[in-house]
This record gives sequence, structure tokens and C-alpha cells, in this order.
Amino acid sequence: MTCLPISFLRRLAGLFAAFLLPLALLAACSKAPEQPEPSPALWEITGPQGQHGYLFGTVHSLPKGYRWRTDALDRAFSSSDRLMVEVNLATQGRAIAQIFTGLSRTPGLPPLSSRLAGQDQADLRQAMKAKGLSDKDFAGMESWAAALVLAQAYDGDDDGEGVDLSLIKAAGKRRVIELEGPEPQLRLFDALPEERQRALLASVAREALHGEDASDGRLMDWLTGNTAALEKETQEGMLADPGLREALLLSRNRAWSGKIARELDRGGTLFIATGAAHMVGREGLAALLAERGYEVKRVQ
Repeated sequence: MTCLPISFLRRLAGLFAAFLLPLALLAACSKAPEQPEPSPALWEITGPQGQHGYLFGTVHSLPKGYRWRTDALDRAFSSSDRLMVEVNLATQGRAIAQIFTGLSRTPGLPPLSSRLAGQDQADLRQAMKAKGLSDKDFAGMESWAAALVLAQAYDGDDDGEGVDLSLIKAAGKRRVIELEGPEPQLRLFDALPEERQRALLASVAREALHGEDASDGRLMDWLTGNTAALEKETQEGMLADPGLREALLLSRNRAWSGKIARELDRGGTLFIATGAAHMVGREGLAALLAERGYEVKRVQ
């Protein structure tokens, strides 16, 4: 793949959190089935000096037709004066394209499929073939970048725009604050040791081939706010690898909790929307902010 369109690359930033809810969520049916009343998890934050905000876990790729907004969510969002997200997907398309192009290629790399062995290699070849891809499409592409491109190939073309982008568009004149921006996100992948990059690639191929049966259940867990199930899912697949879990989830949560705390101290009401995997569990944002002395109460 020598040229990737900006619209495609802009969506790569959204893959980060989609990775953290296993990849099968990306492959969910593009036609929305019958669904329960939505109630995705929402927390209210209050601080000892009157700090106030909301935490909302999102999915970055959502099939068209799913209802996810609720009265409680709309009240929280409308009462907020600024929005904090991982990446401002509405404005960062060109930046993501340039950064991805600059980071993703190294001359002289071995063919992609030769970087894996055994069943992982067989899964990768099958996953590529199913999308009309082969090693030549990934010539010179680093393993982490190939993993993102392969994941994108399994993201339905007729998916909706995703929860994050929908909130950004609804923000209107409110300030949109980035927790990371595109370059730090992509550099996290690029900094992974080759062994971890290959583990990521193998996990993407495996989920693409074998994860579809679980996709509807995972999406329902998010829609209904089943945080126990979401937490369990963040300990499976690629995040069962300690190195990937630390790099892609835990270290970011620790850094983000400090940034969120500093922004809360500015006053007003802050609405924080990041991938749902970052919110849950003892090392999720809700727990980390509670450790910093905030009251964090589940309100949906």
C-alpha cells in the first residue's frame, strides 16, 4: 500500500481504543439488530474544591443505526463547557496521514507473513487473503503499522462515524481538548519492541478470523454499561500480553488521570470521552481519579 487516503488514516486514530475492546467489536454487523435500551456507562466527578466533570466510555467505530444517546448523557453533555477526547478526529486528518506515513515504513523489512510463525502465520495469510491483500501490499511497512492497516480492512466501510466524532461535532463552540493527539498515539505503537509489534499483528489476524461470533455480545456490553464484562475483555486477547497491556492501556491511564485532574482544576464542567476500556477496572480512569481524592459516582 503505497498511498493511503487521509480519510482512512484519520480513522486509524480511532482504532486505538477499538483495539482495547477486542478487535471483533470493529467487525460488528453494519446493519443494527434489535437492541436493548441504551445505557452506556457514565460517571460524575466532583472534587473537594468544587471541581466537576463527567467520564464517558466510548467506542470509536459503531455500525449505523445503533442508538446510544440517553437523556442522562445528553444532560451531562449539555451542562459541560468543554470536551476532552483522545484525538480531535474532526481536525487531525492531515496530521495523522503525515505522521503515519513518516513512522510506518523502514526499507529492507522481511515480508510481512514471514514475521510470524506456525498458526499465527497461517492466520495472518488467511486474514490478508480474505481482504484481497498479500505481502506485497505491506512491503516496507513496520509490523505495528501493518496491524493497524489490517484491522482497518476489517472495519466495515458503511459503519457510522463513531461516538467520539459524534460528540466532537456536537460540541459546537465548546473547546475540544486532546488528551494525546495523533503523534503520541502513533508513536506509542512505533516504540513497541518488534516482539510486541508482532504479537499485536498476530492478535489482529486472530481476532479478524475468529472473533466475529463475540462481536454482538461485546457491543451489547458497551451499550448496556456492563462494566464487569468490559473489564474482563480488557484482560483478554492482545491485552493478555503484559507488555502490550502496559504500553497501550495502563501507562496511558496513569498519564491521562493527571491531565484530567489539572483540567478539572480550571473550573467549569469538563466532559471526558475516551475509549471504554480506559474507564473500567482498578487501573481505569474512574478508579485512578478516585485515588486522587475525587468522588466518582456512576450515574448511568
